[in-house]
Amino acid sequence: MEGNTYDFTAIRGVQAGAAYYVIMVPLKVVPKLFRFDDESVPASLRAQRVLNSARVPAIARYITENPAEYILSSLCASVDGMMEFEPVQAGGALKSVGKLRIAMSATILINDGQHRRAAIEEALRGRPALSDESISVVVFADRGLKRSQQMFADLNIHAVRPTKSIKLLYDHRDSLAALSRDVVNAIPLFRDFTDLEHTSISNRSMKFFTLSSLHQGMCELLGKGKSDTASASDRKLAIEFWTEVIKNMPDWQRVATRDVTAAELRRDYIHAHGVAVQAIAIAGARLVSERPKDWAKALTKLRHIDWSRSNRALWDGRALVAGKVNKSRNNVILVSNVIVRAIGLPLDVEAKRLETLYGGGHQRKLRAAS
Repeated sequence: MEGNTYDFTAIRGVQAGAAYYVIMVPLKVVPKLFRFDDESVPASLRAQRVLNSARVPAIARYITENPAEYILSSLCASVDGMMEFEPVQAGGALKSVGKLRIAMSATILINDGQHRRAAIEEALRGRPALSDESISVVVFADRGLKRSQQMFADLNIHAVRPTKSIKLLYDHRDSLAALSRDVVNAIPLFRDFTDLEHTSISNRSMKFFTLSSLHQGMCELLGKGKSDTASASDRKLAIEFWTEVIKNMPDWQRVATRDVTAAELRRDYIHAHGVAVQAIAIAGARLVSERPKDWAKALTKLRHIDWSRSNRALWDGRALVAGKVNKSRNNVILVSNVIVRAIGLPLDVEAKRLETLYGGGHQRKLRAAS
């Protein structure tokens, strides 16, 4: 190969009968070496989606705030131009290891990872010390726009985002996720009947809760937002609160003793769904705030709520939409209104507004239920 080249130590592999290469690129070189299609180019003439600039700062912060722990998956790029691989030796174990030369005149186009590339560029401005670290890049020979577009589709069509429960289970930087895991492990019913992987429970599952639903409940109870941290006192309150709730939910206790299956309760009762868990937490936050001395005593009123799905006069439109349990924010608030009134607290302004929108007749039913 004549002229100026970029030289990389590379490993050669074969997929679908065509060679590809894995190289290591210093982070400081990434913004200069790789380009992505301009957003002004029509989608039909681009090889990937338009850069979503809103995603870039979050990835950049992840890199700069975790300099000793961050991890970035490989970029995928196509080279439109001269490319030559020289193995360390022609045969034997090292025939796939060698030097990859790419002509400086070639266009190196990112097929997958443009947001990581942009985030690396932004992160280096905030933390220049990262410049000599590296990222792996999988390099293919460019075989035209049609092939590049197909590569993007193939790389992304089977991508599945992890469930919220799995992310909470594996995230050891988030103190609120850690609190939720601790509370689940500390309470026997939660420990034995919480699905740690899925955000919804199948009819055949023996699990009764999901980690994601309990986590939302923890945040509602403690008044915590996504960026907040959890303390030892938060953990203590959450364990005490949910322990008291379970004491006053006889059907939940029947799941623990295997007298009834979780599937049977999900079929017949509102309290067996995430909408009720979050609603109980919202009402609990009010209760703990307004009655800090005797909030546990007030939770005995949970026993008097008719949670049966057959109680359509109470739950239709409130927890049930077209006969199915609905978990929208408005539905969660409307279910919490039943609990708030049952434990002897007045509805706040937002709760009253939703009740008004929901319908005056249902307000009378709510008062009757409490």
